[in-house]
Amino acid sequence: MAEHRLNDPDCPLCEAARITPWHHEDDICWIADCTICATPMVVWRGHGTEPPEHEREHMAAHLARVAGERLGAHWVDGNMRNIPNHFHAHARPQGGFFGPGGGPR
Repeated sequence: MAEHRLNDPDCPLCEAARITPWHHEDDICWIADCTICATPMVVWRGHGTEPPEHEREHMAAHLARVAGERLGAHWVDGNMRNIPNHFHAHARPQGGFFGPGGGPR
């Protein structure tokens, strides 16, 4: 049974619009390329900043898999700069910040 998750109709991450390529989705999270930095970004399906630990582990495992396939060596940036009230994290290329091509699209 799926857990009840808060949703904010004004939150762009809750909207989950398919603007960029998606690489994973399930009941806990989705992973797509960030529209700003073009790196894989995992987004929790619940609105808020504190997902349960087992869901954080689930998201980290899927982000590591996708980032490994798309970026190779990478690091996880958990700083929620532009949308600080909805949990998400970016996989960044080792030694860099932006995705393939070096800059935002």
